[in-house]
Amino acid sequence: MKRRTFIRNTALAGAGTMLSATGFAKNRVDFPVIRVAADKRNFTSKSVEAAIAEFKAANAAPELKWLFENCFPNTLDTTVEFTNNNNQPDTYVITGDIDAMWLRDSTAQVWPYLQFIKGDPALQQLIAGVIYRQSLNIVKDPYANAFYKDVNKVSEWKSDRTRMLPGVHERKWEIDSLCYPIRLAYHYWKITGDVAPFNDQWQNSIKLVLQTFREQQRKEGLGPYTFQRVTEKASDTMPPGGYGYPVKPVGLICSSFRPSDDATLLSFLIPSNFFAVASLRQAAEMVTAIGKDKTLASGLTSLAAEVERALQQYAVINHPQYGKVYAYEVDGFGSHLLMDDANVPSLLSMPYLGVVKANDPIYQNTRKLVWSANNPFFFKGKAGEGIGGPHVGFDMIWPLGITMRGLTSTSNTEIKSCIDLLRTTHAGTGFMHESFHKDDASKFTRKWFAWANTMFGEFMWKVYKERPGLLA
Repeated sequence: MKRRTFIRNTALAGAGTMLSATGFAKNRVDFPVIRVAADKRNFTSKSVEAAIAEFKAANAAPELKWLFENCFPNTLDTTVEFTNNNNQPDTYVITGDIDAMWLRDSTAQVWPYLQFIKGDPALQQLIAGVIYRQSLNIVKDPYANAFYKDVNKVSEWKSDRTRMLPGVHERKWEIDSLCYPIRLAYHYWKITGDVAPFNDQWQNSIKLVLQTFREQQRKEGLGPYTFQRVTEKASDTMPPGGYGYPVKPVGLICSSFRPSDDATLLSFLIPSNFFAVASLRQAAEMVTAIGKDKTLASGLTSLAAEVERALQQYAVINHPQYGKVYAYEVDGFGSHLLMDDANVPSLLSMPYLGVVKANDPIYQNTRKLVWSANNPFFFKGKAGEGIGGPHVGFDMIWPLGITMRGLTSTSNTEIKSCIDLLRTTHAGTGFMHESFHKDDASKFTRKWFAWANTMFGEFMWKVYKERPGLLA
């Protein structure tokens, strides 16, 4: 479906259902069908449709059933373009209202469907196509974060002072851009045993991941990457000279930008470095088992061990109220930044990504800090509470953060609180958004943001399977 058509349809539907955002409409008529019609959907998965039917048949609140049916399939309904050329599946995934494929977002958008691919060959092929397209993009430019389907398309950001190539939408260097594709590939392989996607192109992409991570340790100079943009928004460019502020080369990896696409202040972004450790080890296991490349595997595991040692030394800060906590960013010189951003990887999300244990006492201390007024990007108001970030500014709460709190919680009370917050802040649209104002959920950004929609569905499915009583 075209972007403008989808936005028009959802806007009209939202106008007719605004009462449900504040009045908790109880009758089915208050939840009109706003999901894309079956014959207009980009892709249909029989196993995902079965999951939707199962959830709707369960004893869940009507509004949650409606939200689940709208949100969970949103990536498949509206954002994927699947082709199969000569037995090569290829899947291009836009974020929603931006016609570009982020390495991060495309993984996060299809991630919740991995659990349904057994017995669904079409869905398996779709995700294999994402792996192919991601490796193609990494080989094109491992420093870029977002790409076009058309390899010759010139970006609206063509004037950025960096090495912009045709087919690249944006070239903001972010560690997680190279971690997310490994996460998807590793778990796809573990679930299916299929090695077809892991061809020479994929192997070359892993070599570039290792090379790029090593370059951004900045042990031998500043490395090949710089980025500057003519902008009034400081978080959209890198000072000074496009490299960011100085770091001490201690073994950590620099990330010029955060997963929000905002510039880091201190380039050693801690949750992303944790993510890199796990991803390097997953890649090493794969290239050993599939590619039989012991040299590459050794390089990957060696770097993972080095970054892990540096995290043990530099990532933990003694906080006067919470005790030992993980910093958000450090520079290796002793400076640190205590905060969290709703975008993933975040400090809050680390157990979800499998990079720390949920019962890790330092993580638990950190969790308390980031969901409190001691996090400068934690906001609380009449509409709700949650984590935001610099990307859309003060007082704007991101549903991604609320969803992540629920996904990483073991407390029924906390999980129920997250469900209620998400249920009361969609502003009658039936979909999740990028952010909403802490005092008025009708003031939100991005009507069509598939990552937030699909992750909400992932959360609801997890609660349904593990704690169904919380959905009543």
